[in-house]
Amino acid sequence: MKTVDVGHVLDEGRWTGYQKLLIAGTALTIILDGVDNQLLPNAQRAIAAEWGIQLPALANALAAGPFGMMIGGVLGGTLGDKLGRRTALLGSALVFGLITVAIAFVGDVTTLTILRLLAGIGLGGAMPNATALSSEYVPRRSRPFAVTLTIVCIPLGGFVAAWMAGRILPVYGWRTLFLIGGVVPIVLSALLFFILPESPRFLARDRTKWPALRSLLRRIGHDVPADAEFVDAAALAGGAKTTGSIGDLFRPAFRLDTIGLFGAFFFCLMANYIGFQRLPRVTGDLGFEPAFGNRALQYLNLGGVFGAIIGALIIQQLGSRVTMLGLSALSVIVAAMMALNVPMPGDIVMALTMIAIIGALLNAVQTTMYALAAHVYPVEIRGTGVGTAVAVGRIGNVLAVYVADYALRVSGPPGYFWSWAITMAAVLVSLALVRRHIERSAAEPALATH
Repeated sequence: MKTVDVGHVLDEGRWTGYQKLLIAGTALTIILDGVDNQLLPNAQRAIAAEWGIQLPALANALAAGPFGMMIGGVLGGTLGDKLGRRTALLGSALVFGLITVAIAFVGDVTTLTILRLLAGIGLGGAMPNATALSSEYVPRRSRPFAVTLTIVCIPLGGFVAAWMAGRILPVYGWRTLFLIGGVVPIVLSALLFFILPESPRFLARDRTKWPALRSLLRRIGHDVPADAEFVDAAALAGGAKTTGSIGDLFRPAFRLDTIGLFGAFFFCLMANYIGFQRLPRVTGDLGFEPAFGNRALQYLNLGGVFGAIIGALIIQQLGSRVTMLGLSALSVIVAAMMALNVPMPGDIVMALTMIAIIGALLNAVQTTMYALAAHVYPVEIRGTGVGTAVAVGRIGNVLAVYVADYALRVSGPPGYFWSWAITMAAVLVSLALVRRHIERSAAEPALATH
């Protein structure tokens, strides 16, 4: 009888085509997460026009989604650690899909706000479990890139939402936009229920799930005997020191990392959602055509997709400390340049270029932050750690629309762009506190089994 260390098999083994397919399946849920998350910012002008209200009247509805995501991040991460990443991920996708369909039939701000809160709980629960699944499917050396490829689907989903809005809103209206945005996640959840396997490291905890684990490891490409027994040495070592609670995140071994991650998530999510939630309003205030707001969001998100992928590749070469601190510093510089030289309708190319660049920098930092959080915490508290960090970030997310509106009231568009610079400077300081940054990747894999 052979004992197989699942952690070693996954951490030091190959990254096969099947594993890449699993990452793709996980990423699909996050694309739809990104779509649903940005439907309301794209549709806010159409909703306000139909209901005869001003855009500030939708501020609470815009903030309700992130508030729900804050709750969902903690709840989803904890459920993922206890019930399984796959179960929590697909359950979250089903929840935000069903509620988004319901939003297509609302007729007042109060009901919209309540439903956005509930949809946000589902959206928030998806993120930590997708991060945990991605990190636990692949070898250690490929983990930052795999997690980033999953989380980069948030801005990719945002790009899809803006693209959909530009084509659906003028012809079919905002209700059709929400109807489509809800039906697709429901269908995908049903399909992935039969396709997406549970995390191998989660399966290793329960002897009754070992047959499924053997089958999964063989599909990945490992030669596992039929009578093999499984352990996860890293989890066992950590399990002696942890209780699986949020309190574990503040034990001496993790305390400074947790504080740094919490600050980084808080300010970086605030910076990103200052863009997502109020950029269309700012472009309107500057005199751009209304349709330009959707186009600006497309470029903000598309820049984020490319920026995140490039950031993940650089992390493999330089590690996360140099990469993430450097990207944060660049975002401060670019935001300050936009504040001092505000984009104007007379130069659309320059405006879109600057929006794409700041989108690339903001999203590059944000998406790679999930990989950093998954790296900091051991497997037994990874879902809780990532989920709680994201939940703290959602507080910044909730406050973003109010911060943006305050900056606009006080200083107009220049103040709006300065809010980006200030929040990203806080991200820079927070990331500098993290001790367990990701090291540069090893060149060659070790043996898959032992």
